[in-house]
Amino acid sequence: MRPAPVLALCAALAGTALLTGCGKETAAGAAPAATCASLAPVPDPAGRTWDDVRVVSGKCGPSGAPSTGFEVTNHDDEPLTYTITFTLVNGFGEAMDSVTRTVEAVKPGQTVRRPLDTAGGPGSARGYRARVTKVRSVPAKGASGGADSCPSSGVRITNDRGDAAMGLRVVGIHLVNCSGADYRLDGYPALRLLDADREPVTGVDILHGTAAISTGIGGDPTPRPVTLRPGESAYANLAWRNTTTDGTPVNAPYVEVTARPGDEPVTVTPELDLGTTGRLGVSPWTRTPDDRQPRPDQRPGASQE
Repeated sequence: MRPAPVLALCAALAGTALLTGCGKETAAGAAPAATCASLAPVPDPAGRTWDDVRVVSGKCGPSGAPSTGFEVTNHDDEPLTYTITFTLVNGFGEAMDSVTRTVEAVKPGQTVRRPLDTAGGPGSARGYRARVTKVRSVPAKGASGGADSCPSSGVRITNDRGDAAMGLRVVGIHLVNCSGADYRLDGYPALRLLDADREPVTGVDILHGTAAISTGIGGDPTPRPVTLRPGESAYANLAWRNTTTDGTPVNAPYVEVTARPGDEPVTVTPELDLGTTGRLGVSPWTRTPDDRQPRPDQRPGASQE
């Protein structure tokens, strides 16, 4: 197994980790607006650990004010982009909110510290404990990129949250041409399923088409060439059933998506809970309907006047 990432929350009060806001997250690689000074371990309450995650106390707010932040240390041998989900709970232990933070391109051996804001912003009177509830890390070179950035490949690939009903799961893989040139697709994306340690998942058949999973998804379009102009997008659906019978359920939180032969794979996190069915259906690339395409003023190079 690959070494787990080390993430740490720096709390204002030992054992309480009250969130009172501490400035905005900075761009990847830039120094954060506030630091977490005087770090010290605190007791390890349930729900605030993730593998090697440890809770520390410090001053993370503006001008060293007590507040809460988080820290990521990359123990892998390549740059990683982290997505961390925190659950905010009140003094009674009730979950009040969930926030997600992304830290891009953390170098091997590097520790990156970020403040963690509440919805009320810096100085908010709202106070919640922060718990780390999910950590996902993908190779930085294969990360999908943020909504305001465009990877060197010229396309941005993401997954949606999907739909679930009666054990049937459907998740969309979305590709946006964020370059300044046309981008051509043809057929099906190539997929590689990865477990929580980003190791290959075996024993799952990847089917071209979703009809074998369910006929109620709407049918598969016929594979055909799709040419995307700058700013246009396409999608492919992943479909499976999470039925569990005999055997060990298979979970694949990560999927490497290769949009077309010769492209570099991009790692997304659709969180596949495949049960024991051993099958995953994928539909061909299909142009996104015009009513869901980005507006002209959202396309690369469009006038912002």
